[in-house]
Amino acid sequence: MISYLEGKIILKREKFVIVEVAGIGYKVFLNRQNLLKLPEIGNAVKLFIFQKVKEDALDLYGFFTYEELDFFEVLCDIPGVGPKSALDISALGSLDKIKDKILAQDEKIFEGIPGIGAKKAMTIILELTGKIMAKPASSKGGADEAESALMGLGFSKQQAKDALSHIPAGKPSEERIKLALKHLGK
Repeated sequence: MISYLEGKIILKREKFVIVEVAGIGYKVFLNRQNLLKLPEIGNAVKLFIFQKVKEDALDLYGFFTYEELDFFEVLCDIPGVGPKSALDISALGSLDKIKDKILAQDEKIFEGIPGIGAKKAMTIILELTGKIMAKPASSKGGADEAESALMGLGFSKQQAKDALSHIPAGKPSEERIKLALKHLGK
């Protein structure tokens, strides 16, 4: 697996860049923000890489930081979100801005991204909320973590407790948060 490339930019286009590494040119797709941050042709660049292997293609997606790559991989794990959509989502702004909008359940952030309507936007928000809010487990256990996450989203302590009371305690915190949000949305 290709996870990192360091080389010279030999070509820049609207959606990708070609990076020469040891005499081999790698076509790497980048989001709009990162394409604008690239140095000029002939200069060196360092990119963290996500490699997508398909039956008829091998695509590379590049990021300047490991945190960007990590967020992209989380997006790709959501059913119905492929690398192209994940790349468009990652171009919506800074990671903190995107995370804040997701935690606020602002589905309008996804407007204008091809293939993402209101229903898929809500699915993405539900999937990501638990992953973004997930923190190392405290000594109090997963139920308190899920409750704290719901309270962080603006629900009262009582609303969080009521929603979590309908969900089996043995489930992971991320899943408990997601199910509780569905219950609170009714």
